[in-house]
Amino acid sequence: MTRKDDYYNRAKQQGYRARSAYKLKQIDETADLFDRGDTVVDLGAAPGGWLQVAAEEVGEGGTVIGVDLQRIDELESEAVETLRGDMTEEKTRDKLRDRMDGRQADVVVSDMAPNMTGQYDLDHARSVHLARQAFKTAREVLAPGGDFVVKVFQGRDLDDFREEVGEAFEYVRTVSPEASRDSSSEVFLVGKGQITAPVEEGDRIEVEIESVGSEGDGIAKVEGYTLFVPGTEAGDTVEVVVDDIKPKFGFADRADE
Repeated sequence: MTRKDDYYNRAKQQGYRARSAYKLKQIDETADLFDRGDTVVDLGAAPGGWLQVAAEEVGEGGTVIGVDLQRIDELESEAVETLRGDMTEEKTRDKLRDRMDGRQADVVVSDMAPNMTGQYDLDHARSVHLARQAFKTAREVLAPGGDFVVKVFQGRDLDDFREEVGEAFEYVRTVSPEASRDSSSEVFLVGKGQITAPVEEGDRIEVEIESVGSEGDGIAKVEGYTLFVPGTEAGDTVEVVVDDIKPKFGFADRADE
């Protein structure tokens, strides 16, 4: 039995709408994407295999919103909502933001792929274009520290796109699930821990220390973002150099030391 037949038959036997469900399962095993109660956005969600997997992982307290140009037949899970639209159009992203109604996503996943022409360079370029649309959407709707998964075909523009994703997340990895077909050039980029800091490493700024944390470091706020500054006390106003950025907080050293 070929690997293709194996995953196809597993999907039929276990009630998944597509063999691609196992790709997301394997990516989750590698990257630890989902927690109970999460809000997940699935781009390119038809026919719904990834929606099924995400709904299982987030449970009854979670929400999974699927978007696709094609109609997605209703799923049994009450956690799943669907939206029909083209993710390359701003009006669809507007509809998604309206549907989220102020919520932020914990995870954004995208299995979007272009209509194949058989011309490798063209198919690769189109896949990168779709991946960038997914990336743009993820940056708009993901919570600080949120995770992002996107499919892209291998080719000359992959490294540049991977670097773009890497700049927005604490780290990025490339995953090739076993469930992908042998003949496929697809890989999945997984960005872990979205960084939404208003500062960058190396920035030199003046901050006011509002309080002192449990470890003894001063705590400053920059547009709501927390910076820990050793060797400072509450009420100090100091110039600092940012030296480490995390999704929800960062570290800075006094510039006069």
